[in-house]
Amino acid sequence: MRKKDATILIVDDDDDILFSARISLKKYFSEIIKENNPKKISNHLTTSTVDVVLLDMNYRIGFEDGKEGLYWLQHIKELSPETTVILMTAFGSVNLAVDAIKKGATDFILKPWNTEKLYGVVNAGVELARSKRKTTQLQTVQKQNDKDFHKQTEHIIGNSPAMQSAIKLVQKVAPTDANILILGENGTGKYVFAKEIHLQSTRKNHPFIHVDLGSLNENLFESELFGYVKGAFTDANKDSIGRFELAKGGTIFLDEIGNLPMHLQSKLLTVVQNRKITRLGEGKERAIDVRIICATNAPVHEMVDKQTFRQDLLFRINTIELNLPPLRDRKEDVELLTTHFLQKLNQKYRKKIQGFSKEALNALNQYHWPGNIREIEHIIERAIIITDNTKIQLEDLHFSTKKATNSLTDNLNLEETEKLLIQQALQKHQGNISRAAKELGLTRAALYRRLEKHQL
Repeated sequence: MRKKDATILIVDDDDDILFSARISLKKYFSEIIKENNPKKISNHLTTSTVDVVLLDMNYRIGFEDGKEGLYWLQHIKELSPETTVILMTAFGSVNLAVDAIKKGATDFILKPWNTEKLYGVVNAGVELARSKRKTTQLQTVQKQNDKDFHKQTEHIIGNSPAMQSAIKLVQKVAPTDANILILGENGTGKYVFAKEIHLQSTRKNHPFIHVDLGSLNENLFESELFGYVKGAFTDANKDSIGRFELAKGGTIFLDEIGNLPMHLQSKLLTVVQNRKITRLGEGKERAIDVRIICATNAPVHEMVDKQTFRQDLLFRINTIELNLPPLRDRKEDVELLTTHFLQKLNQKYRKKIQGFSKEALNALNQYHWPGNIREIEHIIERAIIITDNTKIQLEDLHFSTKKATNSLTDNLNLEETEKLLIQQALQKHQGNISRAAKELGLTRAALYRRLEKHQL
């Protein structure tokens, strides 16, 4: 049996107990530390990552009330909250066990112990410590992400009537907990608006969790969103929380919801409706406290008519519906956006580009912007990188000239023809995988395989 990589600290004033426990556990775990003086516990916890402490309850002769054990238990939990503490005593008491568990002990074992029982309790303690450590790391990462998130927030840019209308709606609905559905083409700023709604809400100091449903494997939908318990499936070696629980107190942003297959829409509907999730492999429901914002570039109202999107789910997620206009319908905002990205990217690349030539500005204003705001950023970024001028010139701009009308008869190579058909389907359906796959007569999984094959 291969040893588990874990550190176990045994604390007892009886050397025979220390020896016995070490012999019982050393064949299962990589490092066993013996300590007969509880005052040295701090040294071990600060110099090693201890997974489990086996802690004796009594150290002074004639005292069998367990108070010393409870004292050191509290000390360990303060110094290393993720460490699992299992208390040992030869004088078992139900009341003492209950008191110890209330104060943070994970389990309670009586001396003399059965070796298999000792291993089982300690092994469970190791898994619990790892789970706590992982949760702490997730929370630390999330806090850092939240800090970065607040620092990097881009203010919504636009003076056009369509944008001003959208901004006013955000100001009205952000302080509420209403479900919001953001509609708009790719690159119109759905993520930015979702982020702004969160930052203007009462939940702004809690997590903002972004889930791209379009790229989420169907088989991972429940485990990723709702979490799972140990043993739920082959590789489920420990409990794991899902995105909904990770967003506790904050906002979950379900992007590309129009790509969600019908059978998964029903599972999401239950969660949105009941505000409860059930981890995969677990029977009990867990209440969730999150604000739900969804977004898609798909025509969900038409999809409801075609019965490819559930009407009841649409009713649940679009208490407020926010429609973002494409850039071609608000050309008056182009100069504002180009100036914004020029300043932002100047800083990123440590450049001092002063603006645009007259010819470049005219070209920017006349272009039809099929990729919307995302395309503006891409074009300005490329121009800043390649230009040798103090101002961006017309020749520095690289506009998309790709058209979807390529003739299949131009190339009879089977591989190239397949690639071209996929590109045309994706362009026609604005990157919507589900609709492109349907038109091509493929499943979403089959289309994903071909995208990988052709490196699209």
